[in-house]
Amino acid sequence: MWYMDFLFSKLGDWINDWLKTGLIKAIQNMYAGIFSDLNTQIGDISVQVGKTPEQWNSGVFSMIRNLSETVVIPIAGVILTFVVCYELIQMIVEKNNMHNSDTFELFKWIFKTFVAVYILTHTFDIVMSIFEVAQHVVASSSGMLVGSLSISMDDALTAMQDQLNNMEIFELLGFYLESLIIKLLLSVMTVAAFILVYGRMIEIYCVVSIAPLPFATMANREWGQIGNNYLKSLIALAFQGFLILVCVAIYAVLIQTIPLTNNMHLAILSRTGYTALLCFALYKTSALSKSVFSAH
Repeated sequence: MWYMDFLFSKLGDWINDWLKTGLIKAIQNMYAGIFSDLNTQIGDISVQVGKTPEQWNSGVFSMIRNLSETVVIPIAGVILTFVVCYELIQMIVEKNNMHNSDTFELFKWIFKTFVAVYILTHTFDIVMSIFEVAQHVVASSSGMLVGSLSISMDDALTAMQDQLNNMEIFELLGFYLESLIIKLLLSVMTVAAFILVYGRMIEIYCVVSIAPLPFATMANREWGQIGNNYLKSLIALAFQGFLILVCVAIYAVLIQTIPLTNNMHLAILSRTGYTALLCFALYKTSALSKSVFSAH
């Protein structure tokens, strides 16, 4: 009967090795897949934030521009008429019904009105020039950071191989379940980053669609605060893409500095923590950009 015990022992060892090999490969494939998806998402973020509204989706941009020019600009024209008339009345009252003034004041009002009309009729050109400047900054930064945005997994997988080989079946099974939960969490975080980047473009389209209205108020000192604040908000929204790219670049550098050789569980949790921190930082870029440009 000794040979039966020997066969069962060999069979048990073979099953144990087979299960262990399968779990190790599954863990490595899952781990590599997690950061492969992150690499793809990071690359997509760096591409999306560098696009102007027209480049991001020309169809949506054409629709927004058409709505703005056919629906919003006529209303903005009415507002502009009110504003320039209000400016003229203020000028007359302040100068004692023009008794304390000269012809230059009238020419100044005519010039301000001409500039206001020009700005209103070229609203989209002005708006697009702001995003063109921001896009140039983001594109230049992306060219410098492209090497650091890719997360390398070769060294990490090599370090994992040695540690996983020293684990028993139940340890590997537990680690596989842990990796599965982390993958789900990272997937949620990736979707959150996707929503933020694409949601920013939707916000840009909404803000751009009503651009003629605040631009129509800029001819008057009092009403002009609306247009000035709108312009600041527009610049902040345009340069938010640069801050997003900086956050992604910092994340890519930090996540590659985590060693796997000491404690693999802690390393994976640290990577998950950095990803959560990235999502938080991305959501803070809007408030930070508005704070920098004093937009309300």
